[in-house]
Amino acid sequence: MPIRTPEEVRRELASKGISVSQWAASNGFSVNLVFEVLAGRKQGIRGQSHKIAVKLGLKEGEVVEEHQIANTLLRRTA
Repeated sequence: MPIRTPEEVRRELASKGISVSQWAASNGFSVNLVFEVLAGRKQGIRGQSHKIAVKLGLKEGEVVEEHQIANTLLRRTA
């Protein structure tokens, strides 16, 4: 997926009739935090802001769920 700008994300949501608030709620995120990420006040480096940025397509990355954190860095054996 190509990286999108915050304006592209807003346009896509608008074209689908989805508000930022609706998107945030349906993904289990704080509405305020989603607006902070879209405005660039939160960089999406870690935690919820990282998940928001990745899910919105604002950055490349992987979303790791809470139950996966402990095993995230374990090496795979062949």
